[in-house]
Amino acid sequence: MARTKRKVNPILPPAAPAEAPKKVYQAGGYVRLSVEDSGKPGADTIETQQELIQSYIASQPDMRLYDLYCDNGRTGTNFDRPEFERMMEDVRTGKVDCIVVKDLSRFGRNYRETGNYLEGVFPLLGVRFIAVNDYFDTLTAERSQDGYIVPLKNIMNAVYSKDISRKILPALSTKQQNGDFIGTWAAYGYHKCTEDRHRIEPDEETAPVVWDMFQWRLSGLSYQNIARKLNERGVPSPARYHYLKGDAKSERYANTLWSVYAVKKILTNEVYLGHMIQGRKRSGFSEGKKPYQVPESEWIIVRNTHEPLIDEDTFRAVQRMAEDASSTYQERLGRHDGLGKIPNILRGLIYCADCGRTMTRYKNVTNKGTHLYYNYICRTHASNPISCPKKNLHETELTEILWDTLRREIALAENLDKLVRQYSRSTKAVSQRAIVEHEVTTVKQALSRAKMLYDSLYQNYADKLMTEREYTEMKQKYRSDMERAQARLEALEQQQKDTRHQTTENPWLTTCIQYRQETELTEGMAHALIERVEVDAGNRVSIVLRYQDEYRALLQFLVSEGEAVSA
Repeated sequence: MARTKRKVNPILPPAAPAEAPKKVYQAGGYVRLSVEDSGKPGADTIETQQELIQSYIASQPDMRLYDLYCDNGRTGTNFDRPEFERMMEDVRTGKVDCIVVKDLSRFGRNYRETGNYLEGVFPLLGVRFIAVNDYFDTLTAERSQDGYIVPLKNIMNAVYSKDISRKILPALSTKQQNGDFIGTWAAYGYHKCTEDRHRIEPDEETAPVVWDMFQWRLSGLSYQNIARKLNERGVPSPARYHYLKGDAKSERYANTLWSVYAVKKILTNEVYLGHMIQGRKRSGFSEGKKPYQVPESEWIIVRNTHEPLIDEDTFRAVQRMAEDASSTYQERLGRHDGLGKIPNILRGLIYCADCGRTMTRYKNVTNKGTHLYYNYICRTHASNPISCPKKNLHETELTEILWDTLRREIALAENLDKLVRQYSRSTKAVSQRAIVEHEVTTVKQALSRAKMLYDSLYQNYADKLMTEREYTEMKQKYRSDMERAQARLEALEQQQKDTRHQTTENPWLTTCIQYRQETELTEGMAHALIERVEVDAGNRVSIVLRYQDEYRALLQFLVSEGEAVSA
């Protein structure tokens, strides 16, 4: 088979052989798959962008690839992107001084923000910027006409992004008004028609399950018991069904179970009456908005668009049962309003040791309605007892265990606080702090001077006060000075941080001491000192406390400085 040569799109024609370049750029390749481009025929992929950038950097003798930064499915209309922010952090710390993108549209489509980076931020930070397919390089743009192309392209990209919203959203709305299905997955019990992907029809595998669920509900089964029955029978949940069919690729759908939420969602959805209901969420590309819920009055409902799975009488009967159950529940709660409510101070802290899910706080009232109490139960077990062992722990018992543990933790902190204060007053500690503080001041002054000289270089060059060679050499010298100063400053600041962990500023110490006056467990104390609590099948409690690394570091330090502490 013949070998194919990968094309490289150079920005400049090959230069005549010259001496080896003195400057080697640490390049960061930035790739982005746009939310508006995703799924379009012929659209850029992450892989193709990466290959082009890697090939380009490899072809440049003055570049080395430092890292690739990939924002997948992120809008180009703003710069609130995780990988972009990571790249800029590497730029600010001096790890990256050249950014390479496929073209300007991959960098961003917001004219003002993109221009700000190219004309303000990057020059200030000494960062070279290259858009390969646009033949744009900031190193040469100032000495060519290329610089005039960038603003125009930025405007075009911004206009394109807004145009996407103006064209796509009305088109989608028209399809919805016509009763066309435009979603990814049809509602459980249906699938897209083979001959027309905008129409749905009953799925012979799941439609009978929907019918059974409505019948079970009519027979008196609760949402929870329906979920449990489906799980016991091994019926795949909607998400797992799509995973097994290959429609959903993520492994997180592989073992999902039926839940109360999933059952309720099906039993209240009018799609099973043959009506198409869409437009519950809305989004806009041009502003980079995330999808948001719209009022029910603005939903697009088109009746009789497909074959119903449930008749009107059955559906309405199930809705009345839900309304009656809600009224009964509220009435029952109202009868016990006099008992008051106990705040949930442990919200989000209690986990099942087996399935890893947060446990549910369940309200209970004694038979005679005289006493209110709460239990923590496993949500997975409640839906499917087979899948996870039973846990049922009284909140009062759990609170006592946690309070006893934290009380001992705070008492330990009080004892170590006395030793830390004693050491902080020692001659050795005072001398070490003074030495480090003096060096930090000296290094900051050197760094500030180097930055000032570096920033003034370009203006001196523009005013023809120095040659291009002098400018390049001095720029490199001041950059090296700044890099050395910055590295030393970071080391000193880390040393100061480590030192603070050996003082009364230690996070474990300060957090514990903050709650030494408390006489019972409070919400603030629990969330400040506890990472998580796990309950196993025997109702045994395991507590993961916060700041344990800081505690161990402090204890180790005090042991090593025993003489100074006792002096």
